[in-house]
Formats: sequence, structure tokens, C-alpha cells
Amino acid sequence: MMQLITPDLYGEFASELKEMHGLRHRVFKERLDWEVQTEGEMETDAFDSLHPAYLLLKGSDWRICGCVRLLPTTGPTMLRDTFPMLLDETVAPANDSIWESSRFALDLPPSAPKAAGGLAQATYELFAGMIEFGLANNLTRIVTVTDTRMERILRLATWPLSRMGQPKHVGKTEAVAGFLEISYASLLRIRWRGRLNGPVLWQPVLALTA
Repeated sequence: MMQLITPDLYGEFASELKEMHGLRHRVFKERLDWEVQTEGEMETDAFDSLHPAYLLLKGSDWRICGCVRLLPTTGPTMLRDTFPMLLDETVAPANDSIWESSRFALDLPPSAPKAAGGLAQATYELFAGMIEFGLANNLTRIVTVTDTRMERILRLATWPLSRMGQPKHVGKTEAVAGFLEISYASLLRIRWRGRLNGPVLWQPVLALTA
């Protein structure tokens, strides 16, 4: 199951968000050895304070096994404010119809189910969730800063990154910025490749109080 956690639901899902920050610590600090800010085995950064939306993927044991963060480009973004060197001669988007994704992470056992291209089915679930979120919010594209390894995964999944500039070394990573298409056609391709039977995204709502 995949949950959409918006700012109005942070309090109700505080434990899930804490678990997400722990997953990000394991993936970005321990596994990838990125230069990220960590405290108490949790990874956070300044963009978490901007009230983003989070997509949280839960496994069959109900533990958080994947996540991605989404922010509107009309405010601060990682591309514009942290990685402008990846833009080359282009301008960072600032448009209601384009949001930025970041902190895409998966922590899966080797036995996790696979789908087309040898990719984990959970990878396709997160991609589908991002597109479903985009369609529900009238987005046309998602912009992202990623590495060339993830760029290859996106190509395998048939959701290719449209580069904004050439890859550049950032720390220990060869980073690249680009756009991902938000369309029903791209969603259908991801669902087919990932063997997904229908929508993956569930948006909880706060209970009404008297």
C-alpha cells in the first residue's frame, strides 16, 4: 500500500514519517554514503521544513520500504537552491503545473518481487504513485535531481528522464537534472511494466471532530 501524507496529516502519521526518515538514513547515509544531514539515525534536510507531500510505500509486513518527497517549484527547490550547476544554460522551473521530486528511496530484501526489466515491483509502484499524484494535481511534469544510475532505471521502466543539462560529479555521485512526463499514457506504461492492476495511491483523510 502507498500512502500520500500531506502537511495536514503530519501529526496523525508522525510514526510513519519518523520511520521514513530512518529509511532515508539507511539508504542515503549508510548504503550510498552521501553527504547528508543525520541525527539519531534519521536523515532530514531543510526541504523537509517546507511542508512537502510524501509518498510512503508499505510492504506486506506494513513497514515503510520506500518513499519520495514532492514540493511545488513555485517555492524553494533542490534544483534551484542546491544544485543550480546542473541546469547548464536552462532556467529552473517555477510553475504550478511542475513539482519537484526528491529523496526517492527503497529499502527492499533480495526476495522482493520483480517486474519487467528486472526492476523491483516496488520501484514501479513508487513511479506509478508519483504519476497518480501528478494527474490528481493537474501537473504536466515532475522535475528531479538524480544520479545516472537512477536515470538508467527510469529508462528501463519506460519513464525516461528528459535531461536539462549534462551530468556532473556532485560529491561521490554523477548527478543529472531533468523532467519526467505526467500523463495517463505514462501511467499506463508503468502499470503494464510493473504488473500493477490499478491505482496504487491511497490518501488518508482526517476524521471529523464535533
